Formats: sequence, structure tokens, C-alpha cells
Amino acid sequence: MKDIIFLTGGARSGKSAFALQCAERYGKKAFLATAETFDEEMAARVQKHREERGAGFLTLEEPLHIDMVLREIPKDIDIVIVDCLTVWAGNLLYKQESRKKVMTYVERFTDALQNHHSNCILVSNEVGMGIVPDNAMAREFRDIAGSINQQVAKIATEAWFLCSGIPMRLK
Repeated sequence: MKDIIFLTGGARSGKSAFALQCAERYGKKAFLATAETFDEEMAARVQKHREERGAGFLTLEEPLHIDMVLREIPKDIDIVIVDCLTVWAGNLLYKQESRKKVMTYVERFTDALQNHHSNCILVSNEVGMGIVPDNAMAREFRDIAGSINQQVAKIATEAWFLCSGIPMRLK
């Protein structure tokens, strides 16, 4: 049975570093990045992540159609890290503008994930533990991110919550 490892926690909680650590036990690796670089600060963050993971990964970048990229990953890849589902949710909400359209992408992704040949590590922020956002768009984002997290956690073989760099196994 293949591994589907779900990692969640707050921003800067150590999720990405833990994902790289989890991936060490596998052979050939791929990294599917969902971020788009709109400004210099984001470009610097992306570059830092590239340096942290080193040259041992096939790197793929896709802000919206991660299900399609997942299906195209070579058969010899043992593990795929998808980082980050929360950024992906924001991309989808920005481009698609409706929860119904966004959730069709989520359905396609979870289907691709369950039928994928490689093990997967999925990174996502937990955004529902703070105060209720004061505007409709932020509440919609929180709700969509929460739905994605629940759907992915349900099909995951392992789930971890990270807080202050400390991983706690949930499942």
C-alpha cells in the first residue's frame, strides 16, 4: 500500500522541513510546488525552498492543475511532496471565484491522489484555529482550506500536526 502522508499546522510551524525529512526514506523524489511568484519577497521564499531541498528532487511548479501534473509524474518516482495545498486553495479561489468551481478541482485532485502510483506527502496550513475572519472572502478561503484538509486527511494513511517545529502524529 502506498503512503499518503498529510502534514498540517500553522504558518512557519516546520511543515516543509518535516516533509523533506519524511521524504528521506524514499528513493527518487519529486516536488510539486503550488506557489506563484508575484513579487520579490515571494521569489526569495521560493528560492530558499529550492535551496533547502537541494538537487535531489524533480521540481514541478503548477498553481492550479495539480491533479494533471500528478498524473504526469514519471513512474520511477517513489515520493512526491505537494507543497502547499493552502496556497493552491488561494490560487483556486482567486482564479475561479466560486466554491463550487474550486471543489471540482479538489475532487479531481483527491481522485488523482488515490489512483497515483507514487507515495505522496501533502503539506497544508491549518487555518481554522484562529478568530473568525471579518470579511466574506477570508471566511470563504478558511472554509475551502478546511474542506480540502478534511478530505485529504480522510484518505491519508498518516496525518501529522506540527506546532513550533514539533510533529505530533494524528493518524
